[in-house]
Amino acid sequence: MTPPVTHLELADACRLTPSIFPAEGILDRVSSPEDLPFIFELESWTNDRISEELGILERLPAAEWVTGRPMSSVVMAAYCHPRPDGGRFNSSDRGAWYAGTELDTAHEEVVYHRTAELAEVGVFETRVQMRLYLADFDADFHDLRAGYEACHHPASYVESQALAAGLLAAGSNGVIYRSVRRPGGECLACFRPKLVANVRPDAHFEYRWEGRRRPSIRRL
Repeated sequence: MTPPVTHLELADACRLTPSIFPAEGILDRVSSPEDLPFIFELESWTNDRISEELGILERLPAAEWVTGRPMSSVVMAAYCHPRPDGGRFNSSDRGAWYAGTELDTAHEEVVYHRTAELAEVGVFETRVQMRLYLADFDADFHDLRAGYEACHHPASYVESQALAAGLLAAGSNGVIYRSVRRPGGECLACFRPKLVANVRPDAHFEYRWEGRRRPSIRRL
């Protein structure tokens, strides 16, 4: 069954990313997608930084690329650098812009995933700094907030990735869904780079694990 569609007007959706990645990159300065092949030819084969920044850009249709506007590289990085096993609503072939509708929800997503990584090695001693990006949305999204329990499984992304693949192929803009990590919270996964609007960097946060699964969070 295809999920219902909801028109979402949302300001200040919260996305946290590691602050080691710059807030500006080559895509901010390239005026149009048509210019990118020349950049590839001149530099990408010898410039590791550019090759890393562009990621899997060639897998996305050029019509979907975002260039020539502030934070273009930040937006496209979300799509060009998916996790090896994908995310809840994306595969390893293409990323998505994930965000919480509230900052506390975004924090809980970060804490869950970083804690899981630390649990794999059995050492809960580290510090991680994250940059908050805010973005606005004004588009139709498929709404999974009522029901769709399999897509909210706490550990498995099998059903949610399968649903997302079908929606993406059918032209969906993305989904809005219940946060699995914060009861009462809501998240969105935007499939289309050009719908991620008015992106701007905000605060920095440090997450500090000191022998426990739950870190302290400090605004820098």
